[in-house]
Amino acid sequence: MGFFTPIRELSLRVLTLDLGPWETFWLVFYGFATWGNAGFMRENVCLYMCPYARFQSAMFDRDTLVISYDEARGEPRGPRKRGADPAELGLGDCIDCTLCVQVCPTGIDIRDGLQYECIACGACIDACDQVMDKMGYPRGLIRYTTENTLEGKPTRILRPRVIVYSVLLLALITGTLTAVAMRTPMRVDILPDRNALYRALDGGRIENVYDVKVLNMSQQAHTYTVSASGLPGITADTDPDRIEIASGEQRNVPVRLRVDASVMSTPGTDVELTVTSEDGSLSVTETTRFHGPFHRGE
Repeated sequence: MGFFTPIRELSLRVLTLDLGPWETFWLVFYGFATWGNAGFMRENVCLYMCPYARFQSAMFDRDTLVISYDEARGEPRGPRKRGADPAELGLGDCIDCTLCVQVCPTGIDIRDGLQYECIACGACIDACDQVMDKMGYPRGLIRYTTENTLEGKPTRILRPRVIVYSVLLLALITGTLTAVAMRTPMRVDILPDRNALYRALDGGRIENVYDVKVLNMSQQAHTYTVSASGLPGITADTDPDRIEIASGEQRNVPVRLRVDASVMSTPGTDVELTVTSEDGSLSVTETTRFHGPFHRGE
């Protein structure tokens, strides 16, 4: 919503209950969607809607840092008194309290190994570390590590998978920054008049009428002018001549293009309409069709 209505202005409208119909619709829509996802569907969003889990099988390998349970240290699991030596009892460090399962937002048991439902929130790590502190055992029974580390094998950081992902991420960041830097905070849409393709005026001139929609997406108000090119002697008339548009506002401007009929060699010719701010910082050019009678040159 902030892309179309400035955030400060939108906040004031919400406080004063002065929202437009579309702003009200999207505010209610996103509020309902948030309530539905977080309050009603809850873990089902992670299990069935979130694409993160589906990417794991393609992106992860045995050197990927993931949340893991140290089975060699934790097994066999079983309850015992605080301060008891697990070696004397023939047990591992896991006391089978199931807190790691209880705090998991998706309800999985990380002790069964990495599962696609895991969202890597780390809640099981925090719960297990608190239990280890109370029992007097070292932390890290559940921790971020790799499968190779758990098996006593070396872990490689620089590998083909990491290089490929880094290149793709760098390309994505570069493309995004380039698009933002080259973005023109103004949009122009041209709709030809549907009542008549063209009008014949006195003096042998042809007129086409267009409805030009100008959207000012910048943070400041601007004054614009409209010009035309593509045919010799073509002129563009607007009412008013100078178009003032506030930040985030859109204005429909009737534009009349006129040209001498003698320059029309075909019934239709592509022409360009250019909308330019008076300070010269913004300019958008769009192509449209200029219609007229067929004129045979001598």
